[in-house]
Amino acid sequence: MSARPRLFFVRHGETDWNAVGRLQGKRDTALNDTGREQARTVGRLLRDLVPDCESLDFIASPLARTRETMELLRQAVGLPRAGYRLEPCLAEISFGEWEGRTWKELRESEPNLYAARKRDCWHFTPPGGESYAAVAARVQPLLESLTRDTLVVSHGGVARAMLTLLSRVTPDEAPHIDIWQGRILVFEGGAHRWEPA
Repeated sequence: MSARPRLFFVRHGETDWNAVGRLQGKRDTALNDTGREQARTVGRLLRDLVPDCESLDFIASPLARTRETMELLRQAVGLPRAGYRLEPCLAEISFGEWEGRTWKELRESEPNLYAARKRDCWHFTPPGGESYAAVAARVQPLLESLTRDTLVVSHGGVARAMLTLLSRVTPDEAPHIDIWQGRILVFEGGAHRWEPA
């Protein structure tokens, strides 16, 4: 069996909701100035990591914050802003009725549900939302279809699902791993690493 292609994962740059800890989920929030600079930084880093990065397959979540991140990073490596494809399965985990709220607000207003999530974060489904397990199930077919090295711009919840599918991270561990903005998560050979380390 041939080796799985390398995957370079980029979380979208910062939004104002990120900055204050609001759950975004499927809400279509925009990058802020910090997020735009993070996207450009990732583009410059990508050129160092993959000198022939124009050979990569470029795929993004359809949400505005991921599309803008993709276009800014492509511009930073000297590629046209267009030239990537959108995959709906890469959209962020849905937090349903919890979107727009902070964890602090939820801990105070919904203590029972908050506690249930703490007990089994991987399988917990917020009201009207979805679980990390469901995100992993929707992302897996795309990962299995990749035939060449690929750069994906997506979201923190999707990255946590990918950690369980492409690396040695367990479903119990994945929801608690920080997914950084302005860095690249590299999946290669059944392991993962951050660039810069």
